[in-house]
Amino acid sequence: MSESKIKCPSCGTMIDIDEVLNHQAEERMNEKMKLKEQELQARERDFEEKRVRANEDYKQKLEADRQKIALEEADKATLKANEEFQLKLEQQQQELEKRKLENAELKEKELAFLKREEYLREKEQELELQLQRKLSEEREIIEEKIVKQEQDKNELRFREYEKKIEQTQRALEEAQRKASQGSMQLQGEVQELALEALLKEAFPFDIIEEVGKGVRGADCVQTVRNNFGQPCGKIIYESKRTQAFSNEWIEKLKADMRAQNADIAVIVTQTMPKDMEKFGEKSGIWICTYQEVGALAHVLRSSILKVFSVTKSQENRGDKMHLLYDYLTSNEFGEQWKAIREGFLAMKHSIDTERNAMEKLWKAREKQLEKILLNASHISGSIEGIAGMENIDMKLLEE
Repeated sequence: MSESKIKCPSCGTMIDIDEVLNHQAEERMNEKMKLKEQELQARERDFEEKRVRANEDYKQKLEADRQKIALEEADKATLKANEEFQLKLEQQQQELEKRKLENAELKEKELAFLKREEYLREKEQELELQLQRKLSEEREIIEEKIVKQEQDKNELRFREYEKKIEQTQRALEEAQRKASQGSMQLQGEVQELALEALLKEAFPFDIIEEVGKGVRGADCVQTVRNNFGQPCGKIIYESKRTQAFSNEWIEKLKADMRAQNADIAVIVTQTMPKDMEKFGEKSGIWICTYQEVGALAHVLRSSILKVFSVTKSQENRGDKMHLLYDYLTSNEFGEQWKAIREGFLAMKHSIDTERNAMEKLWKAREKQLEKILLNASHISGSIEGIAGMENIDMKLLEE
């Protein structure tokens, strides 16, 4: 019998002590493991609850901080927007006051010009009346003298009186022409002021400058500015109010555009060119009537702003090739090269004209020379038949 087994005194069953002890130890170990596992699960649940509460607290704190930051940013944006709005309101109020002053000045100038025009019209009528009276008096005097001279049949004196009548009529025509010229000049000045007022009212943020009388250049210069007040380009305007259009205005305005470094030039005329029924571009210059200049100015100003925006976006590249490309594609280089090309074409046309004239002259002289040589040959042949060439030398050219 093994020492690890005993016999139950009650039932006589053999019991393995080691197995019983191992089973009891295993049960105790299982109970301890269950307790440890339960304790670990309880700790895990407690840790998970703490972690969930911490996440909730962190989310609540983060949301509170986000709301606080959003409120602060909204307050800052509202304050900044209020400041900008107040600044724009003040600027608009200043511009409105300035425009009121300019409108008042313009009305005063217009009233002064109207008074001056009425005064010139009255002076013109008075001068014409005086000249008509003087002419009538001179005519009566001359007629009396002519009657008297007809009695004496003095033709010389009669012609002198006719000459006086002619001189008086010429003086009258000259006075009427000067009066008409003064009235046309006044009308042109009125249109210039109206054009300037129209541009100032349509573009209050642009700089509209009037070129003084006697100063070389266009009548009005518009400096286009964007919403930030930056100068973007120039448009010059020439106002004409005559009965006929002259192509010389185009060349003169092109020279003014190059001198003032302007981007676009516009002629506002009462009479359009013969080959143009409405506004358009001719030889690089825009031509329109006073009724069309408002719409045309908006289109041209918009194109200048777009070109400036594109050019501004390409600045600070720092590459000389790009700077050279910008210069070669600029309006300044285009206008300068256009002036060189026009001068070259004019010189070439002059040379071609002179060459054609000289070739025509040379051809005529060549025909004359051939005619002389032919007649000389006939004379030489006749003399040779009569006297022989040994005695008389009739050669015009060397053999």
